[in-house]
Amino acid sequence: MPILNRASELQSEATEWRHHLHANPEILYDVENTAAFVATKLREFGVDEIVEGLGRTGVVGIIKGQGVGERTIGLRADMDALPLDEITGKPWASTIPGRMHACGHDGHTAMLLGAARYLAETRNFAGRVALVFQPAEEGGRGALAMVEDGLMERFGIEEIYGMHNMPGMKVGTFAIRKGGIMAAPDKFFLKITGRGGHAAEPHNTTDTIVIGSQIVGALQTIAARNANPLRSVVVSVTQFHAGTTHNIIPEEAIINGTVRSLDEEVRDLAERRIGEIAAGIAAAHGASIDYEYERACPVTVNHPAETEHAARAAFDVVGADNVDTEVDPTMAGEDFAFMLQARPGAYILIGNGETAGLHNPAYDFNDDVIATGISYWVRLAEQRLPR
Repeated sequence: MPILNRASELQSEATEWRHHLHANPEILYDVENTAAFVATKLREFGVDEIVEGLGRTGVVGIIKGQGVGERTIGLRADMDALPLDEITGKPWASTIPGRMHACGHDGHTAMLLGAARYLAETRNFAGRVALVFQPAEEGGRGALAMVEDGLMERFGIEEIYGMHNMPGMKVGTFAIRKGGIMAAPDKFFLKITGRGGHAAEPHNTTDTIVIGSQIVGALQTIAARNANPLRSVVVSVTQFHAGTTHNIIPEEAIINGTVRSLDEEVRDLAERRIGEIAAGIAAAHGASIDYEYERACPVTVNHPAETEHAARAAFDVVGADNVDTEVDPTMAGEDFAFMLQARPGAYILIGNGETAGLHNPAYDFNDDVIATGISYWVRLAEQRLPR
């Protein structure tokens, strides 16, 4: 089954939905207008059950098939934008300063709405499809909020699937892999406390800048000398704050950064070694360390059987030659990982073409992707819930 004729027909209208959402971005859980827009469209489509306010501001729509069946599968799209100023200059550019859809969640929402309309019209499946519209993917752990609010149990969801656009991948292509596809994106915070003083008398100080510089370099040995080289980990220092003027050695220095890992054992290793390395270097110089490690979301792990189901649906839409089933994982994070911990499922990437990268103020979702995404969702639902 190639791209559906009906999906192509819906492309223009779904693009209008996307442009409306893009012009009116909302952040984290504060997506009331976006959620209301979604719920209104689902009612217009004749979706059987609509629940608002799940996970604070999430929306779930239930479509019942024609055939006899009790199984329910979930299809998830994220709704929130990012705190960025847009520079695209597009007619549908953000109308709200400091906010923009720089990750394509407007497109994800539009594609799932298009699939909802098609599935509500045809109902060519047995069982139920749960359409999951999630808030706060961008750092707010909205997926976990929906899971903890009873998403899976309340609607009887047995499998859950997600999709994300990927700049640099050709339009009309998909990519997926079994196992870890997105990393656990953790944060670390270090405060070094020494003894400040005059820069002309460093021997009377405990220099937190020198200590911090040694820590920054030594943290790179975690990937180079501590972790198994076949098991990826990234330790990046992204902030170093110290000092107020040119002739004072500061009493404190702050070092913050991120850790990205693809399995829990390496994640544990990185957390432990950051603390040990920082404390050891500080102690050698007579300083002290305060250390915090914040775990954001887990590794996004695709389940084997569900990955095959997702890939088969993509094959049917764009052909097997246009689906990479062994794509390299990315070290970016994705809170859909919480849903994949709660139920079997898979997360697939859809090509966005040669656009600016994600989280870039010049980024825009590629509207040419919409019909392909709608067709994928429809095919997956009909395949997993055959009449």
